[in-house]
Amino acid sequence: MSAPAPVTTGEIRAAVTPILDRLRQESARRDAERVHPYAEIRALADAGILRYRVPAADGGAGASVRQLAELIADIAAADSNVAQALRPGFLVAESLVTGTVAGVARQQLLDRVLRGELFSGTANENSGAAGSVRTTLSRDADGLRIDGAKYYSTGGLHADWFSGTARDEQGRIVGFTVPTDRDGVERLDDFDAIGQRLTASGSTLLHGVRVEPAELSEPDAPKQHPHVALAHLILAATLSGIAAAARDDAVRVVREVARPIKHSTAVRAADDPYVRQVVGRIGTAAFTARAQLIAAAEALDRHWVSGDEHSAVEAVVAVAEAYIGAGEQALRAAELLFDVGGGTLTGRDLGLDRHWRNARTVANHNPRGWKAAAIGAWLVSGEAPPANGLF
Repeated sequence: MSAPAPVTTGEIRAAVTPILDRLRQESARRDAERVHPYAEIRALADAGILRYRVPAADGGAGASVRQLAELIADIAAADSNVAQALRPGFLVAESLVTGTVAGVARQQLLDRVLRGELFSGTANENSGAAGSVRTTLSRDADGLRIDGAKYYSTGGLHADWFSGTARDEQGRIVGFTVPTDRDGVERLDDFDAIGQRLTASGSTLLHGVRVEPAELSEPDAPKQHPHVALAHLILAATLSGIAAAARDDAVRVVREVARPIKHSTAVRAADDPYVRQVVGRIGTAAFTARAQLIAAAEALDRHWVSGDEHSAVEAVVAVAEAYIGAGEQALRAAELLFDVGGGTLTGRDLGLDRHWRNARTVANHNPRGWKAAAIGAWLVSGEAPPANGLF
């Protein structure tokens, strides 16, 4: 392909701003009516959203981890579903930065990212023991075929490419990547969580899908700190964005919807000192979540400069702390939101409950108790978190 036009972080930011405005205005309605933001996600892809952190020499904007984290948080503040739906694509783009893919495979991925293509993928299956792979790779007269079912295919309804794992005829686990429009690939809108309903994280069914040898890969190499930390930082960024969305809705409903209680001395809810106090606590929660996110992102940036093992562990611990902290602040902000007014705020037409439901769902992605225990082990005894993909 021809060399891409130069792009900067500022240009991408400017291009996505009106898209985020549209997402913000319609997020409550989409949640209530289960309407996926297909056009908006496509517009973000066309604006070069996945090029944001790709090196400038490769046609990207060369953003730092902090810049990327702040961008994702801003996307999540507009619609947290969109931030999470784009998560697989951001992780693919990150592999171009951190050297986890090389050679022909890297160029292939780079070309796809520069074309604005989107990605989904999962090893998860919702049958059998945790971590088991029942999806199969077999050979028939026409070549190799994949059969099976994958779940939690985040962003799957928007993706151009789907990656997963299968077990071959010798019992080995292999990776594969196929285009989502290939015969036999079926994407279902069956994700039914209490929140984050529009992340397109449902099932991907594979019915005798043809796969070329070049589309197969070796299983992932053993996890190394901090190569998978960005996956968890994106969740923290999403939680930070949810806290910000709750803050913004608190301000809006105080100005436009809420009325002061009968014995308040204020004429408007916005003038009631107790309402202002609640809004201040929500704002503090959103600020704290953002600060924790930025601190963790900067720890990752420092590691990618120094490259030493100690900074790698410090970075993954910081990301774990941000995930726990941002989750607590998002849940707090989303619950406090209802204290700025009375029963009117529980009306389904306002959709204010979605912030708590979204935060609760994202916070359930990883076991916070295990993360907290790992953080404590590092602080008390210098024991590094396990390099198992969860840190």
